[in-house]
Amino acid sequence: MGDDAKATRLMDKYPEAYSDFYGSRIACVYKSGPGWPVRQSPEARGIVREARPVYGHAIEPKWLPTGQLIYQSLDSMDVKWTSIDPLAYANEGEARPFCSFIVSIGVKPQSLLYDVAVAAADGVKKILAKAGFPDIEVAFVEAVVTRSVAVGPKLLSFNPILDDVPELRKPFTAVLGLSIAPLSHPHYEGTAALYFRLGKDNKRTAMLTCAHVARPAPVYPNTGMTYEKTSQAREEFVALGNKAYGDSVKAMMGTIDDLFIYIDTWNDILESLGEHVEGEDSKITKRRQEYVNLVAKATDTIEQVNVLHDEVSRCRATPDQRTIGFVLHSEKIEVSVEPHKFTKDWALIELYDEKIDWPTFRGNKVYIGGNLSIPDFRNTMYPNPADRKDYRYPWNGLLQAFGVVPDAEIRKPQNLEANGDKCLFVVKNGTTTGTTVGRANGLESFTRYYSEYGIEHISIEIAVLPYDKKRGKFSDAGDSGSIVLARDGRIVGILTGGRGDTEETDITYITPYWWIEEQIKRKYPDCYLYDVVQ
Repeated sequence: MGDDAKATRLMDKYPEAYSDFYGSRIACVYKSGPGWPVRQSPEARGIVREARPVYGHAIEPKWLPTGQLIYQSLDSMDVKWTSIDPLAYANEGEARPFCSFIVSIGVKPQSLLYDVAVAAADGVKKILAKAGFPDIEVAFVEAVVTRSVAVGPKLLSFNPILDDVPELRKPFTAVLGLSIAPLSHPHYEGTAALYFRLGKDNKRTAMLTCAHVARPAPVYPNTGMTYEKTSQAREEFVALGNKAYGDSVKAMMGTIDDLFIYIDTWNDILESLGEHVEGEDSKITKRRQEYVNLVAKATDTIEQVNVLHDEVSRCRATPDQRTIGFVLHSEKIEVSVEPHKFTKDWALIELYDEKIDWPTFRGNKVYIGGNLSIPDFRNTMYPNPADRKDYRYPWNGLLQAFGVVPDAEIRKPQNLEANGDKCLFVVKNGTTTGTTVGRANGLESFTRYYSEYGIEHISIEIAVLPYDKKRGKFSDAGDSGSIVLARDGRIVGILTGGRGDTEETDITYITPYWWIEEQIKRKYPDCYLYDVVQ
């Protein structure tokens, strides 16, 4: 269906279909309650909405059973819902939400008629009223929930301070945010979360990721597996799948091309300034030297990029050259028993000892540089000056993952927004979107995952919302498995998927790490997080 036909289909019944959540590409089938503010001029740009987390709301003790009643009501009406998210909404640039709470219900695109949406919303409103919250409104939006999948040398060492081109070198190192994929299917890509030791009495090391990354549904049955004896065939894994490798090489060549453009321009400027003349204006002398230095630095950078490119293309061009380990254990993807009902979606990839440069190995450190500058990190993660007592940027741009954010703190966070409101700021580094920041929600979301490969379940997740429109989405396809950290490095959760239209994610979902750690310990009691590397 074309964009015009899609717009007509929804707006004929609900004129605010594209203004209610403008800026997110999410279309609204119906929203109960008073209309949200819009600009009156027909030519005016829409008001960009930003989803915000909900903390400390009076519904919190009743939310999980209320949410269960909501999805049971939707099921009774055969609504093809995909997510139930308790959210607040603000207009872009405004400190506080204009809507403090709305139940945003995602439905499969083109599956819900307007009249059915109105009736379903009325049913949800009655459930909320019976729970004591008649003022909470309901919105049905078209959104799908997806899982974010997208013999050689050691992985390279990584030192952001000493390496000449750290941004280009990082994808080929063991620093967290590492792109990984099955050797036999390297086009299904994900991200490594954390490193673990498998026991105190041996050097075996494994990395955590999602089960749907370790054994993607299109090519593996959802049975789970454990590697227990050497006679079993190993399901090997590579560092950098096809797309991540291609993107990394393309970035190198793009950097070289850009630098040549700069050099040509700077040389033109030097020609216009002419040769040094005795007694010339000191400003000309100073400026000439600045451009000479720029040309020299750019020329040196081109040389360093070429060295890296030669190393990569010679020793890492084929997937088998990038093999780093094998699947040790992958859970069967299913919902756990009460009371939590989180999805079992984790796996461990055991690393080949000879593939890691252990003397330079960084352990569980996440690179927070790249598209997040040092001032950006402080201003986004510590926006309130009164909340900067413990602020300290890691000197090398590597944030140590250590400790766990407990369930109680996810619900009642202690970070301060610029306006003084409390919030839980989070950061991650993933294969596709690199370093991004966001806010974790204080109430759980309900998701329903539909798959043509026989995996369908209702799960409870923690939603992470984009920080703001300017900084864009928190994650995208290929980021599954990324570890999500609080600003101080404590572990919040593992990224499993997201909600959005069929092409873009607007809400990210994570499984809390405190629960995943419990599951890992049940299977591997002696397993523990890799020691802190100084």
